[in-house]
Amino acid sequence: MDEAEETDSNSITKKTIIKILSHEMQLPQTVVKDLVERFFDVIVDCLVVKRRLELRNFGVFEVKKRAARRGRNPRTKETYDIAPRYAVTFRPGKLMEDRLRRLIEESETRQEPEPPVSEPPVPEPPAT
Repeated sequence: MDEAEETDSNSITKKTIIKILSHEMQLPQTVVKDLVERFFDVIVDCLVVKRRLELRNFGVFEVKKRAARRGRNPRTKETYDIAPRYAVTFRPGKLMEDRLRRLIEESETRQEPEPPVSEPPVPEPPAT
């Protein structure tokens, strides 16, 4: 991965995925880019038509309808109506959950415990 891309943010971009796959599969980036973009198109098409996409050991994408509700602008406190809408939800599969759980457990065991907080010394009153 390009160091500049790594340090800019904590997220991975589609461009980074394309570079990684291109390098690992030894294919031109243009070919990998077309494949990745088509894969994302297929995902969206499946969600539009079937409203559910299950990828074994990865997770389940589902389209759910969100009800209409009242919203409020935090700055002006003005209320407004939010129309009903569709949202895509994701529920990770067992394999992903297990890998994430192990990652969290490993990171917790690597952390050194914080030193105990000691109270500041109390100055003795001046001798009179």
